[in-house]
Amino acid sequence: MTESFRQECLKSVPGRSSPGKCLLIGEVAQTHDGSLGAAHAFIDAIAAAGADAVKFQTHIAEEESTPDEPWRVKFSPKDESRFEYWKRMEFTKDEWRGLKVHADERNLLFLSTPFSERAVEMLDEIGMRVWKVASGEVGNIPLLKRITAKRGPVILSSGMSGWDELDIAVSTIRDAGSPLAVLQCTSSYPCPPEQVGLNVLAALRDRYGVAMGLSDHTGNIFASLAAVTLGAEVVEVHVTLSREMYGPDVPASLTTQELRQLVDGTRQIEQIQAAPVDKDLAAKDLSELRSIFTKSVVASRALPVGTTIAEEDLKLKKPGTGIPARELPQLIGRKIKQAVLANEMLQERHFDA
Repeated sequence: MTESFRQECLKSVPGRSSPGKCLLIGEVAQTHDGSLGAAHAFIDAIAAAGADAVKFQTHIAEEESTPDEPWRVKFSPKDESRFEYWKRMEFTKDEWRGLKVHADERNLLFLSTPFSERAVEMLDEIGMRVWKVASGEVGNIPLLKRITAKRGPVILSSGMSGWDELDIAVSTIRDAGSPLAVLQCTSSYPCPPEQVGLNVLAALRDRYGVAMGLSDHTGNIFASLAAVTLGAEVVEVHVTLSREMYGPDVPASLTTQELRQLVDGTRQIEQIQAAPVDKDLAAKDLSELRSIFTKSVVASRALPVGTTIAEEDLKLKKPGTGIPARELPQLIGRKIKQAVLANEMLQERHFDA
């Protein structure tokens, strides 16, 4: 049996063997606001919520940005420029290694999106084995090639790319032989429901023949659960420890309690999908309940011998232990050979052959 993309990714996680088809990723991004302690707290909270993976972002300002990079949203009163903000978000290699070890101890897949080739090498050196490509890096072929050289599974977000650019990125990754999942993503924080694009999930699967999923920025669990129902093999959501936390991604994030709901809902949907119901067999299994809750044909009045049944002579009443309600039309026009009392349940023996 072919391994699912989730199974392929979780090979690198010590002690991780939970059931399920969809890989559920709790995305911290920059919500730790440069605090190593907060980053560790996120690992514990996401593990407790039952997700498969925790994901950060590895920024090295000098390698990925210039001092002229504009703000997406000017939110930080401390940092004069976006470049300074990325500098403040940096952790050392030893700090990243500590986060990776902590995730391993909690049986979580550790992910951190690299935004430079140097970041790829640092993450490889600490033992990261599954790779996430951010929407803004889809056209960065040197980065993609550096990632695929590590031979691990790749999760490609598509929020800023049209089909032409995405085709090139997918081809680059597949040509290298890396297991691949492509995520529908709308790079809007928070994302309005009408921009989620669940229709793209089937298009991704049909176009590329790889695992597909959703990187969701709506700030609630509904789009992600819909994606799971549609067969998503990866769902990524931003996570916050509280709605009162600081940072631009908080409005597009789930609380850890909501993440727990998403996990539970996903696993229940998977159980439902794995257990198709045969309606005929189900009806037989419910025969006792049917006899209580369905209705039978009864006489609406006393019917003497020789009566030719008319519609007004019959009613439908519980329990369902006599002639079934669905057979009422076939009784019209038949003759009574044995007298029937008013409100008596009709049986075949009451009729002429």
